Amino acid sequence: MTHRCMTSLIALALTSPLLAAVDPGAPVNCRTSKASTITHFWELSDSADCDTFGLRGYRPISLMGSFSDGVNRQPGSPAANHTALTVEPYQTSELIFQLSVRTKLAKGLLPSPAGTTDSLWFGYTQKSFWQVFNNRLSRPFRNTDHQPELIYAYPLDTALGDRWTLRYAGVSLNHQSNGQAEPLSRSWNRVILLAGMDNAAGTQINVRAWQRMPESIDNDDNPDIADFIGRAELSSLWSINERHSLGLTVRHNLRLSGRGAGTLDWTIKPRTTLNNPNAGLRYHVQLFSGYGDSLASYNFRRTAVRVGVSLVDW
Repeated sequence: MTHRCMTSLIALALTSPLLAAVDPGAPVNCRTSKASTITHFWELSDSADCDTFGLRGYRPISLMGSFSDGVNRQPGSPAANHTALTVEPYQTSELIFQLSVRTKLAKGLLPSPAGTTDSLWFGYTQKSFWQVFNNRLSRPFRNTDHQPELIYAYPLDTALGDRWTLRYAGVSLNHQSNGQAEPLSRSWNRVILLAGMDNAAGTQINVRAWQRMPESIDNDDNPDIADFIGRAELSSLWSINERHSLGLTVRHNLRLSGRGAGTLDWTIKPRTTLNNPNAGLRYHVQLFSGYGDSLASYNFRRTAVRVGVSLVDW
């Protein structure tokens, strides 16, 4: 056999799909490796670890038309000098724009089970309510909420029975404010405990419970905010098929008054992206009812239907 033929055979063998499939040195795609949805989202396993300081999606990045049964035209709070002095002619129809991103700051901070890793994240969410149809007021942004947070997630991978697995537990330091001056200033800080589980069918449940950090009377813009927005939240996500998903989020104040909110989300993956596992574009229909839709109007109850598009952890 000539030297040229030998070289050609070696090159063919090295590039064959069969050899590449079993090559132990082949790189693992952290986005498509075999793992549960929750494991991929928080990068809880070594194979799903996309390393630090890359930009990821957090909550959906959305642009949606919102049509509601009411709007708070004179926001108020029990705190002194925190009730609007005038009534604004806001419309019940508006656009909602939400931007939400996160990045992993560190990993491997504490010992964890083999093949898993803990992680520390920074997340930021901004949600704006735009009175785009309100020509009378020159189409203003009615309110914009800012929510930076620091999140620690620890992998658990604990079997719970009936094919359910507890995937992680964690804690978050969360600040939320609307960046406005009195009388519309609203803000609070929370310590949030987190946990998430899923089953073999891909259905997931996430639980959050929080304690508000105390503030002095002089600095508290909204002393009763937890009684309206709530003190705990349960969210679930069910993938009906490869295109359709349903999500349900319920918040409760854990008091007899029973205040809080519920949100139902229906997302649809476009047919043109079915062959792309990383495509994050979704058609999005949402139903919201309750308190805390926006921070300035945390104590105003309303029901709204939204339709638009969202990007989910791209």
